[in-house]
Amino acid sequence: MTQEIDWIARSGARAKGGRPAFFDEMAVDRLYSLALSLTAELAATRERLDTVERLLESQGSISRDAIENFRPDMDAGEERGIAMRAYIARVMRGFQQEVEAMENPDPPVTDWVERLSKG
Repeated sequence: MTQEIDWIARSGARAKGGRPAFFDEMAVDRLYSLALSLTAELAATRERLDTVERLLESQGSISRDAIENFRPDMDAGEERGIAMRAYIARVMRGFQQEVEAMENPDPPVTDWVERLSKG
């Protein structure tokens, strides 16, 4: 006898072991986790919407079965890949800027004041 899995209940289950911590404040970790989860959900929605648009354009109507079984061709896959990379770049822009700032920190304001006062 096969037992059905309640995926909704499983998705809320607590993982074994401790949560990884990346920031001093646990609330910040949770906030980033939430933001990235929402980003992933929106990415899936955008891909599904692309499927609906392509099916409507090519067939004039759609069914749930057609959506579930849609497989993009090479051109559609490339377009989706480009769109997804652009989307991720926009979402991760703030993180990227922080990394760049850590790699190339701006000099303190006092350095600029000293340079300008000498000139």
